[in-house]
Amino acid sequence: MSYQALYRVWRPQRFDDLIGQQVVTRTLKNAIITHQISHAYLFAGPRGTGKTSAAKIFAKAVNCHHSQDGEPCNECATCKAITNGQLNDVIEIDAASNNGVEEIRDIRDKAKYAPTQADYKVYIIDEVHMLSTGAFNALLKTLEEPPANVIFILATTEPHKIPLTIISRVQRFDFRRISSQDAFDRMKYILDQKKVTYDEKALWVIANAAEGGMRDALSILDQVLSFSDNAVNLDDALLVTGSVTKQLLKQYFLQVCQHEGATALDTMKDILAEGKDGQRFIEDLISFIRDVLLYQESPTLINVESTGLKEADFQQLSQLAPSAVLYQMIDELNNIQEEMRFTTHPDVYLEVLTIKLAQVKQTVATPASATSQPAAAPNVADDTIKHLQQEIQQLQQTVKQLQAAPANNGRATPVRQKNEPPRVQQKKVHVNINKVYPVLENATRQDLIKVRDLWGEMLNMLSVPQRSLLHVSQPVAASAVGIIVAFDYPFLFQQAADDMTLLKNMEDALQRLTGNERQVVFVPKDKWPQIRKDFLQGHGFGKKSSSAGKPSSTPQSQASAAAPASSGEPPLPSEEDAPTEEAPVQDEQVAAAQKMFGSEIVKVEDN
Repeated sequence: MSYQALYRVWRPQRFDDLIGQQVVTRTLKNAIITHQISHAYLFAGPRGTGKTSAAKIFAKAVNCHHSQDGEPCNECATCKAITNGQLNDVIEIDAASNNGVEEIRDIRDKAKYAPTQADYKVYIIDEVHMLSTGAFNALLKTLEEPPANVIFILATTEPHKIPLTIISRVQRFDFRRISSQDAFDRMKYILDQKKVTYDEKALWVIANAAEGGMRDALSILDQVLSFSDNAVNLDDALLVTGSVTKQLLKQYFLQVCQHEGATALDTMKDILAEGKDGQRFIEDLISFIRDVLLYQESPTLINVESTGLKEADFQQLSQLAPSAVLYQMIDELNNIQEEMRFTTHPDVYLEVLTIKLAQVKQTVATPASATSQPAAAPNVADDTIKHLQQEIQQLQQTVKQLQAAPANNGRATPVRQKNEPPRVQQKKVHVNINKVYPVLENATRQDLIKVRDLWGEMLNMLSVPQRSLLHVSQPVAASAVGIIVAFDYPFLFQQAADDMTLLKNMEDALQRLTGNERQVVFVPKDKWPQIRKDFLQGHGFGKKSSSAGKPSSTPQSQASAAAPASSGEPPLPSEEDAPTEEAPVQDEQVAAAQKMFGSEIVKVEDN
């Protein structure tokens, strides 16, 4: 093929050519300059951010005899051979198709041989998270202590799937997403070198559509060049990316903010009639509202030129709705976007979305709304004053009745207002025992210790609101099939128990960390000791053991009342049996308690 894609032609050949990864490139260059080269590296990050390119540049730099400041010369025979993929000592492997144990064993055997042409033999394993468990185990020892002239570079887009035993043996570098500004500058440089005419607004559309991937940006640019006959203009870029023009977004936003649902529906239908993608429309609208929010906070937070609008447009848009309304709009957009993922009729969801956005109103009055609507402000103030006056009168009557009431043992009896509504009873806390007992039947101390060690890492995989809810909780029992989490406060327990999304996210996070599916069960901390006691008694852990129809020879301590699973929990009361004869007994109940809670904290005592 005579034609090559832009991302292949303009692939970085030096560290300085890598876009948006200054921290990574500086660290690698300094390691080469100071001869502090590690034996294994892990390059992790989103697609199209330069992981494989950085690995090839590093392979050239460590083997180049004419490198300067850690950069390869790209002129010597070794550099050219690596660039063309013709050097046998630099081996690039796709782990997606070579993920078995036999392939890794072959690498392990060949790594023992010295390089034939270069100074270092470099293995670049792309998408390393696709390796099987057996393949990872086969790689462990070689990765930890490879031969002197061998370097491993692992690249992945999903580092959480790599075993911790592998990550602990490598130097990890995290590649971040390419900013829209960096992608715009790179595309502008390439088009200037190719001497192609372009519209800068079109480049901004492509940069935003790439979503942080430089390779994606160049692929879209390639499509636009082919579509528009070797030119880049705004209309073609919008058509290729499926994006919506800023003027249409502005018109749609104005209509929903002014609660003109019917007009907004017509605008939305016009957008879809032009062949725009529904998902792209929602993403563009979220980005549009985000720009308005930032401009409301401070106009310097956004680059107006990159948005395709003018300063006057943002001044008008920022006054249409307060931030609270914009937050509600973003929430609605996120919900509809999630529901549209698997539908074949996005127009129905978008119509419902348009009506919802047009009906969004501010629920709490803010100073901005009070100044923008002076006519309605007096009515709100009058209603508030009347309500406060009524409450003051009721409080005065209550005080008079309390003062007039006779003393009762030196304490005043509270008098209840005739029209006072009855106190709302606190919602009864309900614990699903049917889910708790299966976990306790197989619970062990080792499982609990393992879960507690991973508890902080599991919390980091959840959202901020979910982490804040679990801040006052801790695991108190664990088995291979589930864990029990106790909450300090009953109302937080009830809130967590009703949140099915929280349960699913916790179970998914634990499965990623432990490799086992575990059911998560919530209990209130104040009810946990009684639940544990009832379980032990119901399963025979608190009863006397018998032998040949006779009572046990020694009193049985209730496994130290199933020693507390966490600090601060009161021990359960043990049942006392009358001693019949003095002989130490380790019956099956004690063994079961030791297995569940650990022998180091289970203590058997004689009465």
